[in-house]
Amino acid sequence: MENKPYFCPNCRSNRVKFSVITRYTQSFIKDAVTGEVTEMAEEAPLQPGEPEIQCLVCHFSGNEMRFVKQAEREPRSAVSIQPTYS
Repeated sequence: MENKPYFCPNCRSNRVKFSVITRYTQSFIKDAVTGEVTEMAEEAPLQPGEPEIQCLVCHFSGNEMRFVKQAEREPRSAVSIQPTYS
C-alpha cells in the first residue's frame, strides 16, 4: 500500500477509515453423493496485484489508485492552530 492520503471517490467525506481487501484461494474435495467436504487444503493468497481498498463509511471498494487520485484532486491542507493572546 502506498503511503499517500486517501479520499473516498464515492461518498467524498471519508479520509481516514478504510480497510484493505485481501483475497485467498482454498481448494477442497467434496463427496459426490452427500456433498460433504472430505478434504480441505490450506488457504493461499492470490497473486498480489494493486490493493483493493474499502471505505468504512459508505462501503465502496475499488483499486487503491482511485482513492489516491481522488485525494490528489481534492487535497486537504494541514490545519495550523494559531495561538490567541488576550
